[in-house]
Amino acid sequence: MTKVLKCISPIDGSVYAERTCLTRDEAFDAAENARNAQAAWAARPLQERIDLVMAGVAAVGEMNDVIVPEIAHMMGRPVRYGGEFGGFNERASHMASIAQTALADIEVGEDDSFKRYIKRLPHGVVLVVAPWNYPYMTAINTVAPALIAGNTVILKHATQTLLVGERMAAAFHSVGVPSDVFQNVFLDHDTTSELISRKAFNFVNFTGSVGGGQAMERAAAGTFTGVGTELGGKDPGYVMEDADLDAAVDTLIDGAMFNSGQCCCGIERIYVHESLYDAFLEKAVAIVNGYTLGNPMDAETTIGPMASVRFANDVRAQIAEAIEAGAVAHIDTMAADDGGAYLTPQILTNVTHDMRVMREESFGPVVGIMKVSSDAEAILLMNDSNFGLTASLWTADLDRAAAVGDQIETGTVFMNRADYLDPGLCWTGCKDTGRGGGLSVIGYHNLTRPKSYHLKKVTS
Repeated sequence: MTKVLKCISPIDGSVYAERTCLTRDEAFDAAENARNAQAAWAARPLQERIDLVMAGVAAVGEMNDVIVPEIAHMMGRPVRYGGEFGGFNERASHMASIAQTALADIEVGEDDSFKRYIKRLPHGVVLVVAPWNYPYMTAINTVAPALIAGNTVILKHATQTLLVGERMAAAFHSVGVPSDVFQNVFLDHDTTSELISRKAFNFVNFTGSVGGGQAMERAAAGTFTGVGTELGGKDPGYVMEDADLDAAVDTLIDGAMFNSGQCCCGIERIYVHESLYDAFLEKAVAIVNGYTLGNPMDAETTIGPMASVRFANDVRAQIAEAIEAGAVAHIDTMAADDGGAYLTPQILTNVTHDMRVMREESFGPVVGIMKVSSDAEAILLMNDSNFGLTASLWTADLDRAAAVGDQIETGTVFMNRADYLDPGLCWTGCKDTGRGGGLSVIGYHNLTRPKSYHLKKVTS
């Protein structure tokens, strides 16, 4: 039976795009074509691969006027924010700039008798399963370094952002990246799992839900196929008594609400020192009350609908349960809140860690704020989570931030900033956030395998 993927636009609930899934045989043929093309691609000079990838990135940029409204239709981000090309280009450019060094042989030593070194070789065929919330930036995190390292890539994008993979593949093919080297595919879950379990890929990179990551690992069980996962978080912010209050409020509330809260490293819980708590809350409420919830195609809209009614209803349920348990909601229902995908952003106080809204990933425009009296209390609360992606610390004291950061179970520690991915740093997490690491030199290490050479010289 033919399966069809449908992107339902959160703007009005209409079908924005639909694509037919590959059959099982077509999917295995695509994987085989990628495998057959890999050796020739890896044999090309590294600089040639870099140049082709960066030309593909530039070609995506040339599509931006079409891409921005397309993203708004598919997942609801307001057009006023201009799309993702800035971050898309920044990440790819950084990985291109460090490739020669990151992929260079590691020289161990040479003398009259031996030459020893370690090469980094591409895995082979890399499957990238990308999410819908930042559809271009999350995909390029792996697509660019995987191709540069000499892998061939098969991209399976989220149904909610069905057209993104097509755009990327068309752009890369237009500049000369062979069609079998970078393929966009439409697959159902069963076919994806079978491909992984049959060793169609040499490495799988998945960004998405905990359940999705578990499904990837189950499919790969016993195959020795590497699986890298980034599964979201419940990221905390901690505002210490010496923090720049205005900067902390502006950044943390933006980190909680931008993209309708649909950010892997979005701020979902905030702990504020008791001396700043009242002032922080007053400023935070004023910011959110200044938002305009509405159609993302309208220039005045600052916060659009969530990507689907189902996601919005999950957040509504968390908010309702918290209020029933004693939490206080500070934002009145906005006019555009339709009980569907359009959801009023919310700030909650009098929250506890017994509430789902402070424990489970919300992935929506809601944040709970709690008062704390010490670093020790804040650290205990920040670590009281099944997730560990980022934490945002606000203080004028760098040494204090580093000391607190050392005690937090997280992949990234921010000081006086939040919700940003620096491509020079490894993007990684712990606990239910997953394992592995993207970008930086470590990203290249995860997309290649080491091969050691121990060469004994023949002497007369």
